[in-house]
Amino acid sequence: MKPRELIGTAIVPGGEELRLYRRDSDYMIVLGGNELMSSRMSGSEQALAVMTYERLPGRNAPHLLIGGYGMGFTLRAALSVLGPEARVTIAEIVPGILDWARGPMAALTAGCLDDPRVALIVDDVADAIRASVKRYDAILLDVDNGPEGLSRAENDRLYSVGGLAAAKAALKPGGVLAIWSAGPDASFARRLRHVGFKVEEVEVRARAGKGARHVIWFAVA
Repeated sequence: MKPRELIGTAIVPGGEELRLYRRDSDYMIVLGGNELMSSRMSGSEQALAVMTYERLPGRNAPHLLIGGYGMGFTLRAALSVLGPEARVTIAEIVPGILDWARGPMAALTAGCLDDPRVALIVDDVADAIRASVKRYDAILLDVDNGPEGLSRAENDRLYSVGGLAAAKAALKPGGVLAIWSAGPDASFARRLRHVGFKVEEVEVRARAGKGARHVIWFAVA
């Protein structure tokens, strides 16, 4: 197998170093010994957007908050199903990831960050949530490998009772909080219900019909 090539590094504020690798036309973002994402496996990230949209019937101009950008799979999938009046706010705390999106991964990005429906915030998505009241129709979170602070310890506040309550307050009535995870977490599902969400846990595949089994929680306010 052809060895992967290190393309760049980026520091997560308050966290560790991310590394971007390329092998032929495939890209991988790695944290320590964990491959956080790969351009070869995007099925569950796309499902995060499409399945959230399916849970927002009758909203012709929804406003979505996505944290973070990653490789843009969730954003591009959202833009593919949303109408022209919709809005998507992207909160990405790592400027280097956005540099990669506009640099070595520009072909993969496919101009999605320049879509007129998109607003970009270079900030912690937790701060964007706490600054909002009944603003979003949906909040989509894919900032770690699950409901724990892997890339930075401060992400734990997103998944705490207080963080989930803030997300509920930031949603419009009937809005959806959707959270991607590499695997199940029964205690997290209980926290969602404790805050007052109606919770649906869905298993999705990393690739179309195959690959690892990931989990998405859809929590309705």
